[in-house]
Amino acid sequence: MAVVTLPNFYPLVNAHLKQSNNFGRRRWCKTFATYQQEVCTEFERIKIDKTFLKIEEACSEDELWSTSKLRVRTFNEFKPTFGIEDHKKYLAEREFEALKERLSGKKEGEKVSCINATLPLSQITSFPEELCSSCKFSHDGEDHVVVGTLDLNKCMSLPNEITGLKPKEIGGDFARAYLSNVCVANECQRNGLAFLLIEKSKLIAQDWGISDLYVHVAVDNEPAKNLYLKCGFVCESEEPAWQARYLDRPRRLLLWMGLPNNYDR
Repeated sequence: MAVVTLPNFYPLVNAHLKQSNNFGRRRWCKTFATYQQEVCTEFERIKIDKTFLKIEEACSEDELWSTSKLRVRTFNEFKPTFGIEDHKKYLAEREFEALKERLSGKKEGEKVSCINATLPLSQITSFPEELCSSCKFSHDGEDHVVVGTLDLNKCMSLPNEITGLKPKEIGGDFARAYLSNVCVANECQRNGLAFLLIEKSKLIAQDWGISDLYVHVAVDNEPAKNLYLKCGFVCESEEPAWQARYLDRPRRLLLWMGLPNNYDR
């Protein structure tokens, strides 16, 4: 199963929903760390022709809406029940508004970019209709489908997460960035999309003047840890057990990577 991770993955519908910088403090379904390590049998994997794959920053609200629907679709397990479609729409609307707020740049010293992996709908022949219809958007007169996404956050810290310690010089906090909300459509996993998204985020981070890149991952999420190690991350610190219990989530590791050509390490 392709490795994707979400730094703040908890049941979404609860009193802490307004803390939505990483798509909420809780989720409606089981923890993502557990979900990631299960063998997923309900989705048929699709081999992607990367000739047509684009990995770029989201550039329209239409694309952000499709991104929000992909995140809801990927990070939640829904049981067929009355009103479930309305519930999915509600979750997507909350993430859509939170995502727009993060991208608006209203918080001083913070900057967020949503980076997506997309494919033109015209080149897709084996994708499920539900994925194509829910994650479709139009750009330059052509329909595309969002198949992977992540957020790059230039900030001192993320809510309820371990804070990175680098860079150490005065004012260096603003040369630090975090990855969050990394996900790939279930059917498109095992195509290396998460790796490509992270590589693109590293280039954008360097353009921002970022010297130190961080990501959080659950201690027991071996596939995600392997992905980040492959990308060049190393472990900097580990969340205390009491904090994880208090936040009702799996314990986290904080992984760090130094980006080149920014300052002498």
